[in-house]
Amino acid sequence: MTDISKAGTFKLGDHVVKRVGYGAMQLAGPGVFGPPKDRDGALAVLREAVASGVDHIDTSDFYGPHVTNQLIREALHPYPDGLVLVTKIGARRGEDASWNPAFSPEDLKQAVQDNLRNLGLDALDVVNLRIMFDRRGPAEGSIEAPLTKLAELQRQGLVRRIGLSNVTARQIAEARAIADIVCVQNEYNLAHRHDDALIDQLAAAGIAYVPFFPLGGFTPLQSDALSGVAAKLGVTPMQVALAWLLRRSPNILLIPGTSSVAHLRENLAAADLELPPYAMAELETIAAARSSGAEK
Repeated sequence: MTDISKAGTFKLGDHVVKRVGYGAMQLAGPGVFGPPKDRDGALAVLREAVASGVDHIDTSDFYGPHVTNQLIREALHPYPDGLVLVTKIGARRGEDASWNPAFSPEDLKQAVQDNLRNLGLDALDVVNLRIMFDRRGPAEGSIEAPLTKLAELQRQGLVRRIGLSNVTARQIAEARAIADIVCVQNEYNLAHRHDDALIDQLAAAGIAYVPFFPLGGFTPLQSDALSGVAAKLGVTPMQVALAWLLRRSPNILLIPGTSSVAHLRENLAAADLELPPYAMAELETIAAARSSGAEK
């Protein structure tokens, strides 16, 4: 059985967690909307993750909406000691499955209450404020107003720790003047490396960086270099991509998601994967090739 502790640990606020966690987004239906096709299978994945040593799970009440949080509660409540549930607020789903900003003080308070109710908690371990100025990626703009409201909810005891998602370096600096920030969750992978400098800055500050879409998300990365390295090592491209992230910086925490127990085990096995120097060198070429349009 994979020992995910081999990948080491990093702090997430007051908690020290293993660097390989689990992301619950894929437990909802297609497009992260509606119920799962296989409810029993979704519950089994959550239980297998915790049984395998996962001690932090990423979720949100706008996944479904409500679906993943309710599944987590059904599968795992009462929660084992040491399990950290990280959720996010700042968006809501439309009836057409659209993703819409939800930044008002009333929206944020309601989102925290919805997460508490559906997870069966009195306080949320970590809440990421998801910035929705541009759904496709970070966009500049002040986040003082919504973060001030989230900090108020923290003072009320409803939120223990605060993180950020889909943010720029300038927004992180603004946020750190308002509240203690324990993690940043942005898109980052072998080809999408706009946050290289930011990751190093956060590592120096002791702040966790949590990359989403480690293999491209809804438009999977097609890379000859990645496929070639995976074939030479006898593993999957996703395992290589995850192992590379673990090597990239010690403050990176992984939250790969899946609705399959078999795929979950493959993802967790990335903690055991050693990337030899030749593999690291080949993987480093992907971002440059991607930016030049040469990668296939």
